[in-house]
Amino acid sequence: MKKIKGKSLTKCIGSAFYTVHNDIKNHRHTYYDLTGGRGSLKSSFVSIEIIHNMMKKENCKKHAVIYRKVGDTLETSVFAQIEWAIDILGVSHLWKLTKSPMRAEYLPTGQRIIFKGLDKAAKSKSIKVPFGYIAYLWFEEFDEFAGEEEIRKVQQSVIRGGNDFLVFKSMNPPKSRRNWANDYIEKEKLRSDTLVSQTTYLTSPKEWLGQQFIDDAEWLKTVN
Repeated sequence: MKKIKGKSLTKCIGSAFYTVHNDIKNHRHTYYDLTGGRGSLKSSFVSIEIIHNMMKKENCKKHAVIYRKVGDTLETSVFAQIEWAIDILGVSHLWKLTKSPMRAEYLPTGQRIIFKGLDKAAKSKSIKVPFGYIAYLWFEEFDEFAGEEEIRKVQQSVIRGGNDFLVFKSMNPPKSRRNWANDYIEKEKLRSDTLVSQTTYLTSPKEWLGQQFIDDAEWLKTVN
């Protein structure tokens, strides 16, 4: 894998995602549905991919939008996750993060990452970028959204004006098999433009999680 400012991506993403990274690198799919419990590193992977791809010279006109269902959860989840990705890649000096409005800006080009709560799907219509188009879209905690129609409306509003897109949907699989998100992911497996990845904490490097995390997870398996 390539390096960013001397930092190898193999040291930033879990080995379970190497195949997905190469798939993205070779433009094989548009939609990436990532399911996995806590410690599966799916959110870390998505944040790394967004930063890594936006900083490529050929992507200098591409922006990103990241959604959580509830706006109040943005700062302590996806905003913090993007901040982590920028830091671990060693490129903090190239990015400016602000909380009001909540965004991350790549200083060399002016590209933006915009963070949005989806309390109302209509809010997505008001998103504007100063140049280029929105090429990266991430729905975090996908199962918390209202349903397939809400997701479709957002995608139709945001995914336009360009030729190359990456759409990430990440979630912990809901316990109920009848949950709309589980059904959605199963149908997505049939699409040729979609890759579905399923990981757990067992596919993550143990040293990244720490022994206490492993012990607690194993105990939870025994009692539940």
